[in-house]
Amino acid sequence: MKPLMILTMAGVLTASSAGTTLTGTAAAESAAYPVKHPKLIANPLYEAGPLPTTTCAEPPVKRHNLKQARAYVDAVVACLETTWEQHLTGAGLPYEPVKVRHMNRIPKKYCGMAVDDDDSQMWYCGKTRTLAVQIGKDWTDDPSDLWLFYLTAYMYGYQVQNLVGISDAYDVIPYSSKAEGREQGRRGNLQLDCLSGAFIKSVWPLEGRSGKDWDYFLTLPTGDKEGKYSWYGRTATVRAWIKRGFATGDPGSCNTYTAPSSKVL
Repeated sequence: MKPLMILTMAGVLTASSAGTTLTGTAAAESAAYPVKHPKLIANPLYEAGPLPTTTCAEPPVKRHNLKQARAYVDAVVACLETTWEQHLTGAGLPYEPVKVRHMNRIPKKYCGMAVDDDDSQMWYCGKTRTLAVQIGKDWTDDPSDLWLFYLTAYMYGYQVQNLVGISDAYDVIPYSSKAEGREQGRRGNLQLDCLSGAFIKSVWPLEGRSGKDWDYFLTLPTGDKEGKYSWYGRTATVRAWIKRGFATGDPGSCNTYTAPSSKVL
């Protein structure tokens, strides 16, 4: 399996395996890595229209209350299932609910992947269509923001990609260099950012939330650690795709595989 980062999501969006940084030089931006697989560039998901408008209630989470945080994730997953089941089945696309496993500590080897020592993390296993959730103090230090809501929607996006064939297609497209491989990885991960934004728009406004909550969420640390990795995209790039999904509420706006390289740095 190619190293698409279907791995951990820590307090900020950082990759869990090292690599050469793909910088934003003119040469890198002008290089074209065309993706030709139809499941990636012309997936029926893109033609299914906006996500249905539904409601979603956020359960309360007190600081460092891990039990409440787990219940929060379960509630958001339930909202995601309601939305995506309706959307996918309405478009004649496959649907299957994701399995959620809460763990005090995810095993060092999970679904054939090496797990790190982060206090809080989520991992998606495509083989079993399971989301493994380990919530610690990191994610409950300030549970008042939208981070955990967004993160759950982001990780559920792996299930959507799996169901509609995007994951399998990604796994077989070729690449001729590390830079090209990482760009393909960013396209997959930035699509998840966009899908999460589209879902949030479909349930917005959340009860008790306002535009200030959304604006604050967009200031939270995100993206690759500058100068270290290039799997997720720069902070501005990640935010741009989240905002794109939120602006449209439509997975059709999340076709990162036909975007120019300059949009997925």
